Amino acid sequence: MVEHVYFAPEITFREIADKVYARHRKLIREQLPQADIHYIGSTAVRDSLTKGDVDLQVRVDQQDFPEAKKALQGMYDVNKGSFRTFFFCGFEGEDVLPVGVQLTVIESEADHFWKTTGFFQAHPSYNEAYDQLKKQFDGKEMEHYRNAKAEFLTDILASDAYQNYLKK
Repeated sequence: MVEHVYFAPEITFREIADKVYARHRKLIREQLPQADIHYIGSTAVRDSLTKGDVDLQVRVDQQDFPEAKKALQGMYDVNKGSFRTFFFCGFEGEDVLPVGVQLTVIESEADHFWKTTGFFQAHPSYNEAYDQLKKQFDGKEMEHYRNAKAEFLTDILASDAYQNYLKK
């Protein structure tokens, strides 16, 4: 079955998304008090287009990764559609809105979600360009959108603007 993607203004989900984020942050914090937890993704970026899901990044030290992964596996399903390594594992769950949890080792190559979200929050013109991409794929196949999104984000991460943002 082909999955399609649909976007709506972030404000449509803001109130309930903030509550879902707070609830899952609290649940994760109870299991992983040492974790650094961030609200990430387009739903966390004011005035963006979003699929209406809530994403969290859970950052831990390398030595805490196996324990954190085990704890999150008790709370969420492993996202079988994403890669898994010794420094990254994606999870998914359901609440009032879909929930995604990205477990990363601090300072690993996958530890960029919170930085990327912050970049879009601080650079509205880049967020607008991202929204234009989303508009092109609204109602279309999710796989095609994911491929275009990956290419767009790769370009963002390599941009001078993003590299300068990281230096601040």
